[in-house]
Amino acid sequence: MVKRKVAALEKIDADFASLQYKIRRDPKSYKDDFLKQWEQYEAQREIFFMSPTTAAADSVESFHNMIDLIAHVADCYPEETRTFPDDLKAIVSQNHETLHHELRDKVVGSLVLLRRKEVIDSTSLLTTLFPILVSSRSKSMREMLFQKILSDMRNSNSKSTNHPLNRTIQAVLYNLVTADRSSPRAVWAIKLTRELWKRQIWTDAKPVDVMKEACLADNEKVVIGSVRFFLGGDKEREELEDESSDEEIDLAKVKHQITINKKSRKQKQAYKNAVDKVKRQEKKKSKPHPLNFSALHLLHDPQDFAEQLFTKHLQSTKNKLSLDTKLLVLQLITRLVGLHKLTIVPLYSWFIKYLTPKQQSVTSILASLAQGVHNLVPPDALEPLIQKIANEFVSEASASEVAAVGLNAIREICSRQSLAMTETLLQDLVQYRKSKDKGVMMAAKGLLSLYREVGADMLKKRDRGKDATMGISSGLMKQRKFGEEEVGGIEGLDLLAKWKEEQRKRKRAEKGLPEDGSDVSGDEKDKDEDGFNSDEWEVGSEDSSDEGEWINVEHSSDEDEPAPKKRKGEEDDEEDNEEDSAAELERMTKLATTTILTPADLAKLQELRAAASVQKAMGSKFRANKRQQQNPDGPSHADDGLTAENIEAPIRLRKLTKEEKVALAKEGKPDREEHKSTQAIRKSKKDAAGKSTSNREKQRKKNFLMTLGKAKSKQKRSLVETRKVLKGHVERSTRGGRRRNGT
Repeated sequence: MVKRKVAALEKIDADFASLQYKIRRDPKSYKDDFLKQWEQYEAQREIFFMSPTTAAADSVESFHNMIDLIAHVADCYPEETRTFPDDLKAIVSQNHETLHHELRDKVVGSLVLLRRKEVIDSTSLLTTLFPILVSSRSKSMREMLFQKILSDMRNSNSKSTNHPLNRTIQAVLYNLVTADRSSPRAVWAIKLTRELWKRQIWTDAKPVDVMKEACLADNEKVVIGSVRFFLGGDKEREELEDESSDEEIDLAKVKHQITINKKSRKQKQAYKNAVDKVKRQEKKKSKPHPLNFSALHLLHDPQDFAEQLFTKHLQSTKNKLSLDTKLLVLQLITRLVGLHKLTIVPLYSWFIKYLTPKQQSVTSILASLAQGVHNLVPPDALEPLIQKIANEFVSEASASEVAAVGLNAIREICSRQSLAMTETLLQDLVQYRKSKDKGVMMAAKGLLSLYREVGADMLKKRDRGKDATMGISSGLMKQRKFGEEEVGGIEGLDLLAKWKEEQRKRKRAEKGLPEDGSDVSGDEKDKDEDGFNSDEWEVGSEDSSDEGEWINVEHSSDEDEPAPKKRKGEEDDEEDNEEDSAAELERMTKLATTTILTPADLAKLQELRAAASVQKAMGSKFRANKRQQQNPDGPSHADDGLTAENIEAPIRLRKLTKEEKVALAKEGKPDREEHKSTQAIRKSKKDAAGKSTSNREKQRKKNFLMTLGKAKSKQKRSLVETRKVLKGHVERSTRGGRRRNGT
């Protein structure tokens, strides 16, 4: 066999690798060899600094190998190599634009290696790499530096939070953003902050301050990235948590593969690593979950921030942002206004010129308007907006989709500030519930059901419904005034009181005692009532319920039908009902302040709440379906913003075309390029899961000629041999086969 000629460079590489291995094993014995290499490195370094761009390829390759060797053994000779990290920093900082890409990558990798060996600290490394990341024009270089910086930040904060390092890097990013507001370099500060926030490495208010300053920049890319951080940074964090939870290891599957396959040391080590990883995951899950506040909640002065955003990006005529960027900024401003209940009065007058059906992205504008409304916004500022939406969108000449969007937008605004609606306009809009278009009809019914709960006095009597009419007549349902907050209390406390009263009556009836307990002493009475006084817990008086009758409210299509006259004594009944409601409120207040609820009471209270909500949802034949159609995505959280899809929800209720039905039926199903049998599909799924074939399938697919010998030998067996084979088969099956996999 002809001997292969070994190139000179291959010999040098082998020599360097061998020397590195020997130094790592015995640094003292090979110190002289290292010092020779160090002298060569210093000579080549001086030559390189004199002419970094005109160096020959051989000298660059030799310098590359020298840096690699010294970086790997620098921790063995700390005194001799104390200037080595500074040399690498100077090389990459001054010549990163002109260096050969392999040498440049090797210098950066050597700095990261020195950081892993703790020759230099993270602050020194990151303050060197980040300016290069910002100023470099090489795309591959920027990607590599970004990943190196991100991985070092993760490693530095893996065991515990490295506060000094975090403060240093946050100060660097803050200065980068505020130094030049028109420079696109701040994009890298935004990318790094978003990534560290998503991975929950940074969770305090300082990165939020960095992104807050970036929102006020003059560069459009910087503004877009920072605004999207506030609008979707927390959702990215939740999605990353869900992805990490999906990557959990199935121990049963790993153990099954080990028992089936041939045993080896490698498989045992793999199983041990899997067990260790599962234990680490379980330990991480058992740790107390930190309080991860939303970025919008960590803003220092949201009022000033929202005013600056509105003045600079929306109100200013010098602004050159595109419409999509303005919509993002508008969405952030209205989120801040709605979440923190801010007051920016010029914001609402700014909306008026954009509230037309011909306006581009009008549904996003309507959604932003609705989410920027809260109960402390003056109704006078919202009345012109609602009137403009009603005039432009909701009319007989408008298309059904336009009318549905307008009605739904009005409903979303009024659900946050019900006083913005006038009585005349409300009664006109409610009439659209008789529309033939399903979207318009459901949007109008949603507006009607809203005001049945928050302002039934503004509706006509025949539109109020049974519950609202009963609430108005009893005095329990009143429209709140501007600035009035709902009185807090324990929800469902009256249900618990009623249940306790029923339990007390049932126990007394079982003992044969009267329900009122008039012939029982005070101690026994308290004992029977389970700690509750029937006089204080009485929810409603039986006499008051017998004195009056419910008003029969008929739903008629005739609007001019005169209202029924009040019966004699009806005013007295209303006064009695008001007194009963006041007494009930007083009893509830006394109960909440004087009674300590046990864990059993709280559990029962939760059960009664759930039962009451189910009963309320099933109280009418169509009420549950109607609520589901009005809010198909379910109840939203208070911190969640309103999107254009929420405004366009009634449009989805229209009848679908044939093409849309076919597309909807195919949605979510895998594309089948070819038709296969059930067995073929099952086999492909089995192969994808990494499962092997069964023994029966192997026997069926075995070559016929390979089975002839065994078949002939079976025919020639005697009874003694057959018995011996069967006995051996039974013994092997009990101990787990020939490989003893069962033990």
